[in-house]
Amino acid sequence: MRNLALIAVLLGALPLAAQQPPTPPTPPPDQQKPDQPKLEKPDEAPATPATDTPAPVKKAPVKKPAPAPVSTGEGKVVEEIVARVNNEVITRSELDHSKATAEDDAKQDCQNRCTPEQLKQLTEEREKNALRDLIDQSLLVQRAKDMGLSVEPDVIKQLDQIRIENKLPSMEALEQAVTSQGLNWEDFKNNIRNGLLTKKVIGSEVGSHVNVPKDEIQKYYDEHKQEFVKPEQVALRAIEINTAGKTDAEIADLKKKAETALKRINDGEDFGEIAKRFSDGATAKQGGFLGVYKRGELSKQLEDTVFKMKRNDLTDVMETKQGFLVLQVMEHYDEGEQPLSKVENEISNKLYEEHLEPALRDYLKTLREQSYVIIKPGYQDAAGGGNSEIQEVSATPEVTKSKKGHKKYLLFGKRSADTGA
Repeated sequence: MRNLALIAVLLGALPLAAQQPPTPPTPPPDQQKPDQPKLEKPDEAPATPATDTPAPVKKAPVKKPAPAPVSTGEGKVVEEIVARVNNEVITRSELDHSKATAEDDAKQDCQNRCTPEQLKQLTEEREKNALRDLIDQSLLVQRAKDMGLSVEPDVIKQLDQIRIENKLPSMEALEQAVTSQGLNWEDFKNNIRNGLLTKKVIGSEVGSHVNVPKDEIQKYYDEHKQEFVKPEQVALRAIEINTAGKTDAEIADLKKKAETALKRINDGEDFGEIAKRFSDGATAKQGGFLGVYKRGELSKQLEDTVFKMKRNDLTDVMETKQGFLVLQVMEHYDEGEQPLSKVENEISNKLYEEHLEPALRDYLKTLREQSYVIIKPGYQDAAGGGNSEIQEVSATPEVTKSKKGHKKYLLFGKRSADTGA
């Protein structure tokens, strides 16, 4: 995941493929999770038996719980609004929830690489920027709708991926698992939809205009060669087909599934996209990326296989106690200082991120200038506030924004007298 706090908040757990350079980067070893997957020998049982018991649904990007009701003293249930973004509203409960999950989101960004001090700093930044990021998300989703963008096929695909990752047999089972945790199914889907729309807008309106010149890549390489001294390593990604608890007939069908996936890759389709659709592994959402491995970190049989392979080479379908496995060597690093050709994508991705963040902030500034953004007095927007502050008044029928369950919102509509409006 990109270490951009803004994008991470906007997209939650969703992938950022549309915002990345065309060739997927290979993260350097010092950026890998310390607990990379340990691949067993094809004839060796996994350390922990697989189970068919569904795990709690925890990978979905659900950021907004149902707003907590607030009483006006007149028997009406309302929700405090802290900001309006054109015709959309941001509620106090949404803001509180964003702040409450700041530490969890920061941990997800760190991926176990941050010191306690760094984690604390990142958490504080997320809390400080919570309102700004909610406003930014609203602006981007509204822009997507203005552009006529639709992501419904991708919403279905994302839901199905969540279902697979949580080992649920059907979409109905996923809906039941979501609602059993007190979440609204339509809100659950809408959060996924908004994340995908946001990603499309950023990719189309910002990312497509960010270019990293070759001379800038060369300059970075020349000035940071010490970063590219590596032991012999291979970067791997995988398609994992789980056969635990399956009948012989089902296992035969699953082997055909693995063979079909391999054939489609050999016929020219992207490995990462096939992994997202076919793989049962925990890394499917990341295109199957497993990590970067040195000699001695894999089982002997797998090591002997992959360290003989070159970049983009594929294994055959391998059978393990867990199921079937197809591996691809994304990169094979020889020991010593790596040539620019081996690390160009890595450098390009790093520089792309550095260019994207200020470009995105400039784009969001433009969206704000073209929009009606107002913030309730007493709340701070780290991006510089809205067009004006507004006073809290009783809701009126023409401005009450209907939501699921017909909640009523306590709207504040008139501008303060000191704004000069």
